[in-house]
Amino acid sequence: MISEQSWADARVLWDYHQMHHELRPCSVAIGLGSHDLGVADTAADLYKRGMAPLIVFTGATSATTRERMPRGEAVHYRERALELGVPSSAVLVEPKARNTGENIRFSRSLLEETGVHVASVLLISKPYEERRAYATARNLWPEVEIVSASMPITYGTYIDSIGNAHLVFDMLVGALQRLLDYPQQGFMISQSVPVDVVEAYERLCSAGFTSRLVKPDMGTPG
Repeated sequence: MISEQSWADARVLWDYHQMHHELRPCSVAIGLGSHDLGVADTAADLYKRGMAPLIVFTGATSATTRERMPRGEAVHYRERALELGVPSSAVLVEPKARNTGENIRFSRSLLEETGVHVASVLLISKPYEERRAYATARNLWPEVEIVSASMPITYGTYIDSIGNAHLVFDMLVGALQRLLDYPQQGFMISQSVPVDVVEAYERLCSAGFTSRLVKPDMGTPG
């Protein structure tokens, strides 16, 4: 049974993780690979709304996507976007990235190789990964403007769609740990974390939502 306090604390993290950027047209959209096809749905929707003339889907497979997306996250994302009416000429695939840093670096290299001039990036992720993705992109690609985006969905509806509140809470906690720790390791820019967010994070850790925490000896950023 999850306590009312944990539900409230997870909501605090959920709200913090989203950047609340105003959407505007960008040079390219980059959809970050994961288990969530909602990223591809959002990219397709934003493409059709004229927010970017080109989409890059980036991601290999992970332990959580190997069975659901055997051809790789980026490939499955592309297939979904084409089903939704995006022309194949408007989609590039980067199939090798295995963490957020590689998503950014490999996508940047692919766009440079393709000769695409990039002044701004519409960075599309899962809702609770917006801030982490933004901080990573700003660190690795500081000369471009980053606009964060994700599927417009409420906290409760997202948890219902996943069907596992404990897993979502674990993910929210893990994403915040990276925001706290990774800037010191050079993986992302530092951002201000309000006291109430840190306190909510600490209570969730104490309540056992720790499966996505990075252990000190794990090394490579996830």
